[in-house]
Amino acid sequence: MERYETEEQQVEAIKGFWKENGTAIIVGIGIGLAGLFGWQQYNDMVIEDKETQSIAFQSVLEGIDSEEGMLKAEAFTKDNSDSGYALLTSLVAAQKAVENKDFDAAKLHLNMAVSNSPNVAIADLAKIRLARVESQLGDTAGALATLDSVQSVSYNDQVQEVKGDIYVATKEFDKAKEAYDAVLAEQPQNRIVEMKLSNLNYAATEVAGVTQ
Repeated sequence: MERYETEEQQVEAIKGFWKENGTAIIVGIGIGLAGLFGWQQYNDMVIEDKETQSIAFQSVLEGIDSEEGMLKAEAFTKDNSDSGYALLTSLVAAQKAVENKDFDAAKLHLNMAVSNSPNVAIADLAKIRLARVESQLGDTAGALATLDSVQSVSYNDQVQEVKGDIYVATKEFDKAKEAYDAVLAEQPQNRIVEMKLSNLNYAATEVAGVTQ
């Protein structure tokens, strides 16, 4: 099974998956997404086999790049909060809001995703993205608390990387190094984190020079 290394790749895969397959896979969506993401528990997710709802979901997904589409996505999520479609819509809408730097909207959609998720692993994916957004909004304590609430062991590397990024932003370089080291202990070939770690000394030196 293919494993996506970042939550951005995971959410983008949802959008691409639906554009490619359409309504023909409604009955098999649970199995399909389980294979796509490697989430063994995903087949516990219940998605109603309603043609009208599936068409509405696909319409929302296709129009989500516009401001009007984002409003429709929010309304669709609220109206269908008890369905799997609401969860998928929230994740994609949050990604689009982040791209537009509308972090308040992203936080709203990600909180919806956490609330509507019937599966711990998927809720944890939303929490990791939520922590990034909270950090962007300046809520460092909230972001770290959100990360600490992630339960899935398989997301440990992502949690530690986001913590490292947060600590770099707050200039807590020792904590950032500890977090990045934890990632590399699990993923020694993670070049992105290696680069972040190598940049820490330079960042710390720059800060020290300014404060002297």
